[in-house]
Amino acid sequence: MKKTLIFFALALVSFANAQKGTVLVAGNFSYTSQKVKYNNTVQESQYENFSISPKIGYQFNDNWTVGGEFSIFTNKNEYYYYGSYINNSTDQKGFSAGAFMRYSKPLNETFLFFTDLGIGILQSKRDQLNYDGFQYYNTLSKGNGFYTSITPALFINIKKGLGLNFNVGGLRYETLNFDNNGGDHKNFNVNFGKTISIGVSKNF
Repeated sequence: MKKTLIFFALALVSFANAQKGTVLVAGNFSYTSQKVKYNNTVQESQYENFSISPKIGYQFNDNWTVGGEFSIFTNKNEYYYYGSYINNSTDQKGFSAGAFMRYSKPLNETFLFFTDLGIGILQSKRDQLNYDGFQYYNTLSKGNGFYTSITPALFINIKKGLGLNFNVGGLRYETLNFDNNGGDHKNFNVNFGKTISIGVSKNF
């Protein structure tokens, strides 16, 4: 039975001013761990994902903000026999860099709705360890691609511009084309309701 534990997907801090001519500084930090055991076999797999994603933008009017965003991520997959014997594993590291545009709309004095649209490049390195029944061997490959994403969120004002940001997923499309027979990957993710991100923001 597949079991997934998302320990946290926490937006570290977001300092913003909801007025024209101000600067937005924000960042997300996330960690995901997943363990899978296969029924009636001695096999199991483990998956870990880590990412940190800062961004900075300029709010050129009361509703629109433009800026740049950056992300560093690692993914690790391991497959086991008998609980300790590694059959194969994949260790992937990379980064993305791009631009974003944010539209924000106050609903009242307490709630503000905003949506981020992002687009940029992706680069990744993948180290895959395989076992063919006789020996281990490594396969190294590098990938390049791009991404685009849409993330809606809700800001809740607590006191004097200090508040919390909430989102429950979004849309993301990305491609990665690897060399050394690493394959060409295209992913389209719709994860509304599957992840929760909570952040803190302050209006100056």
